Amino acid sequence: MTNYTNLLERDRDYVWHPYSATNSNQAIFPVQSAQGVRIKLADGRELIDGMSSWWSAIHGYNHPVMNQAISNQLGDMSHIMFGGLTHQPAVDLAELLVKITPPSLKKVFFVDSGSVAVEVAMKMAIQYWYAKDQPQKQKMLTISHGYHGDTFGAMSVSDPVNGMHSLFSDTLAQQFFADTPSCKFNQPCTDKDISSLQDQLENNHQHIAALILEPIVQGAGGMRFYSPDYLKQARKLCDQYNVLLILDEIATGFGRTGKLFACEHAAIEPDILCVGKALTGGYMTLAATLTTPAIAQTISEGEPGVFMHGPTFMANPLACSAGLASLNLLLNSPWQDRITQIQQLLSTGLEQCKDFPHVKEVRILGAIGVVELHQAVDMQTIQPQFVEAGVWVRPFNRLIYLMPPYIIDKDDLNFLINAVVSIISNIKD
Repeated sequence: MTNYTNLLERDRDYVWHPYSATNSNQAIFPVQSAQGVRIKLADGRELIDGMSSWWSAIHGYNHPVMNQAISNQLGDMSHIMFGGLTHQPAVDLAELLVKITPPSLKKVFFVDSGSVAVEVAMKMAIQYWYAKDQPQKQKMLTISHGYHGDTFGAMSVSDPVNGMHSLFSDTLAQQFFADTPSCKFNQPCTDKDISSLQDQLENNHQHIAALILEPIVQGAGGMRFYSPDYLKQARKLCDQYNVLLILDEIATGFGRTGKLFACEHAAIEPDILCVGKALTGGYMTLAATLTTPAIAQTISEGEPGVFMHGPTFMANPLACSAGLASLNLLLNSPWQDRITQIQQLLSTGLEQCKDFPHVKEVRILGAIGVVELHQAVDMQTIQPQFVEAGVWVRPFNRLIYLMPPYIIDKDDLNFLINAVVSIISNIKD
């Protein structure tokens, strides 16, 4: 029995993977190492990564600058509690985040994951209105087909019908939902497009603490791209109806859409911003929720006089050091040119999928390429096909999509695209 086989057997015995059943025959592929844009499996095969490890490893794997940052920090301390203490990596990272995010955001609250960043944002909004003697503003408003995470607060603002959380519907807080914008990225937002959101705010603003949106790109809820004009009008409506605006940039932040943050496409600023995933270049779990001084001060001066949240591993020094290294790598690189090249190659390469009868739509924005099918894919069949083709692509439902590391070169990206197109062409209706 080879080590490879033994590892798979032990995995089946003891490990529960995400979005999986323990009694399924889901294909699992042991990884030995990863370097650049390549994942080396334990059986010796190499795969070109099209997923950036769920959109986080923007610099690829085993980057020497990232490795050195972690190593240097490890020599000082791997962790220290953040209650009553601070450290330079956290302060430096907070200062850099304030510098690169929209100007109105000046306060940074570090958390462990994207889902928790959303939970914190929602709690900030509710506690803000409570401090302003408006405790009735407890609800959230969002749009259909969104996804904000798998914890209970985040689930409550993810799509209640087509999302992954419908079986929890009787347990989750009941929120307000507006229709998904039908205006695409390069289209204006009409009165009809915005009317559902406007109606919800007009009728329920007295109960709504915040509107939460994934700006421009709805991620795991369907990979839809909508008009920046919709986002502009949403900001105006929030101001008109005295509702905070939370933007969830966990998937879109740090360059993925062609702007450093997706809200820049609409030239608007949120009241609260969530970032994560690519924040540490995929090295460590870390996220952050940013807000304005006015919101922070209102919460601090109201009852109970503190913000009611405090993760054990908040601002972990190793994670903050990774975040600093990752952001400096990004900001000091020609990332705009890289995203432009990725977008051009994705557009040219995936365009031919439009001619396949089983393909509904092809969408490209920045370093995101999406092929939407008419029917859901069979993961048991298609995942091994991608591996056999030498690429790592992880579809879900009807979506086969690419979000590669920014460092991918032209040859590797073309190889990745050609493999995807070939496999899609052979899918049977």
